Amino acid sequence: MCLLSILFVYFLSFTDKGGSDRIALGPRAIGQREKWEIGIDSLDYAVSPVYLDSIRALGAGILSTSRWMNGATVSIPEDGEVLGNISSCSFVRSVELTRDDTGISPASAGKSLSVGSPAGHSYGDAEEQLRILNLPALHDAGFEGQGILMAVIDAGFCNLDKLAAFDSIRSQIVGIYDTTDDPDDIQGKKGYHGSICLSLIAAVTDNYRGAATKADFCLIRSEEMDTESPKEADNMVAAFELADSLGVNVVSTSLNYTGFDNPALDIGYGSMDGRTARSSRAAAVAARKGMLICCSAGNEGTTDWHYIGTPADADSIISVGATNSSGMIAPWSSRGPSSDGRIKPEVCAMGERAIVLNPSDGTFYADYGTSFACPQIAGLAACLWSALPDENAMQIRQRILLSADRYDSPDNDYGYGIPDAWKAYTLDPTAVTTPVTREPEAVFKTLLNGYIRICRDGISYDTNGRVVMQADDNPQ
Repeated sequence: MCLLSILFVYFLSFTDKGGSDRIALGPRAIGQREKWEIGIDSLDYAVSPVYLDSIRALGAGILSTSRWMNGATVSIPEDGEVLGNISSCSFVRSVELTRDDTGISPASAGKSLSVGSPAGHSYGDAEEQLRILNLPALHDAGFEGQGILMAVIDAGFCNLDKLAAFDSIRSQIVGIYDTTDDPDDIQGKKGYHGSICLSLIAAVTDNYRGAATKADFCLIRSEEMDTESPKEADNMVAAFELADSLGVNVVSTSLNYTGFDNPALDIGYGSMDGRTARSSRAAAVAARKGMLICCSAGNEGTTDWHYIGTPADADSIISVGATNSSGMIAPWSSRGPSSDGRIKPEVCAMGERAIVLNPSDGTFYADYGTSFACPQIAGLAACLWSALPDENAMQIRQRILLSADRYDSPDNDYGYGIPDAWKAYTLDPTAVTTPVTREPEAVFKTLLNGYIRICRDGISYDTNGRVVMQADDNPQ
């Protein structure tokens, strides 16, 4: 195992943006904001460069910044004076430990992220999983993601540059990005999971075809394979913000967070409300900024945890569970509801024995996981949006939910069920309203008797999501 050199990583939350006047959006993103009449607001302005320079001068390294959370992920050497000096800065609202490499277990190394022809197309081995979604019907009509920019946020893209299955989409890859501090090659041997997930959307061979092979793609690594820490969730926040700045339409991320190498940093079920974890809050902001976020529900259905993880708990996204080829829920597919009672997951796709690419040798095999259900739904969304380019992200999301086979009787196993791509496309437009995205309530962190507390609605939670004080309680 190769340990990273950084010992301590923190997220610094700032009080304001310190006069920042740079809008962190590219031309495509600005054009889409204008098209959907989504205004520029304070979340679109970069973090204060003055604050970042001050933090650097005090001895910290800037790993990433978040304009939506107004803060920065920083590395700090094992030196209490540096941390103390940073904490005392007037513009630093709070300091949160997000990675402590001193407690990494060797078991973290090489962690696994999974459980173990119409239109002239030959779907081959992919036919069953696409037919369940009735996606070939959209392909038959000529809609395969044209004009849609997708982001796949994952754990690296092993052998992307060598695999023949991706040859047909190379000109459609508009950028490859990294929000981690992992020194390994983003297309190196460890990052197999991203290539597998991408194959479900974009791979093309004589005997396989992905769900949206004519979309354009941004590939972003946010997962670090040697560790499991909240820092990776902050990497995901940076990835969402990067996708926003690039003008991405649909995001597929098959990453999920609940427990970490340092158990003291674990996220409790009480925090699965879409309003507490930064990655979940960022996913909701991304939805309000005009992107459609698709996220795997997780593979914890048969464990003591049982529930979805972050950011699948976010509001206004599509979290995806897994079924078998008969449409029966996989026992290990993570269940809802969110801790505030919302239906989760939203929909399901075939994730039990889904046919995926083996990045090591270019062959295809059957694998298990909501990781492999999610890209299929993201691909469906891209094809549907390609067919209906004048609708916005929330209308596309609503069509997908309305088309699902359990829409009239949703539950917290299947959500609204398995979508039907053609039904989603042919729905009466009057049935498709734009749901109002929920504005996140005011959430802030404070120090109470020396402990970090998350405060919302007059209730204080510890960092594991446990209630420690009600509004009418006396401080303990």
